[in-house]
Amino acid sequence: MNIGFDPDVIFLFVSPQFRKTEKIVGALKVQYPETVIVGCSTAGEIMGDQVLDGSIALTAVKFRATRVSLAETFVSHHKDSLSTGHHLYEQLRAEDLKHILVFSDGLLVNGANLVKGLNQGADTTVSITGGLAGDGVDFGSTFVISNEGIASGKIVALGLYGDALKVGYGSKGGWDSFGVERLVTRSKDNVLYELDGFPALELYKSFLGDKAEELPSSGLLFPLSLRDEEHQIPVVRTILSIDEKAQSLTFAGNIPEGAYVRLMKANVDHLINGAEQSARIGALQEAQGDQLAFLISCVGRRLVLKQLVEEEVEAVNGILGKNTFTTGFYSYGEIAPFDQFSPCTLHNQTMTITTFTE
Repeated sequence: MNIGFDPDVIFLFVSPQFRKTEKIVGALKVQYPETVIVGCSTAGEIMGDQVLDGSIALTAVKFRATRVSLAETFVSHHKDSLSTGHHLYEQLRAEDLKHILVFSDGLLVNGANLVKGLNQGADTTVSITGGLAGDGVDFGSTFVISNEGIASGKIVALGLYGDALKVGYGSKGGWDSFGVERLVTRSKDNVLYELDGFPALELYKSFLGDKAEELPSSGLLFPLSLRDEEHQIPVVRTILSIDEKAQSLTFAGNIPEGAYVRLMKANVDHLINGAEQSARIGALQEAQGDQLAFLISCVGRRLVLKQLVEEEVEAVNGILGKNTFTTGFYSYGEIAPFDQFSPCTLHNQTMTITTFTE
């Protein structure tokens, strides 16, 4: 395999059904021993205007003046996801650190605590974006890729350094809240046990009707909007798994006791409009040359959009313009700030965009 130049980074977003991942990663390591290799499994691969399945989206990048460094670890090496995030940031810390791009296992990591750990002690001039690996709609096993190999339970963080790099980012959803707000009366981290004193799973099933038989995958169609003291702007949380015995729901991010949640549903036009808004926020208006854009969108959006899924990608590319090369994947969680003035947070059900240029 010969790309034709020596890239600084090769990004790989891979379907779990793609059978040649190890062979390709091995060939890349032999051909480009000095190149950083990074990526993860997906719930769909994005390349240009296309959304693909069963494929590998490979993007090779050569920077003019930007330096890169990769930090990686396993969640099993730390007492929790919070310390994992803090460890990764400390590995990359430097005066000229500009941005961190994170790819994490999507099932074995508490994404909200991972992001909190990355934010701990982080310089406000350092932006952080990324996503949680996917496994289609199976929720069985996800993996992360680096030069050290392909594995579950892994988290990688790519540091980008230097003043030459310009970074843009945006994250919007487009989901509609409905019904009454309910108080979280019992929870622990990302596991929800009770709402308004009632078993969470029983109450949630009553909302879903016939769709309850398809849990946890049907939960992607009905996420929760959450607000608390930390999240004055509501964030969206989607279900990863259920526990019939405990009558609990496990989410991709924390559901704190004392928070208020509302059920959400999708409107196709609103989802596509949300993707456009994300692109308008993330586009680098001052960019004079080519841009590289990472699109990380939630698997729940894909389930709602169905055959219209490429329309949200086309809408984003229409805003970013012809000089932007687009790659990315459908995920189990998106990592980005709300805006240019806030720290990064974990999102679900959003289209998150990160743009780079020099």
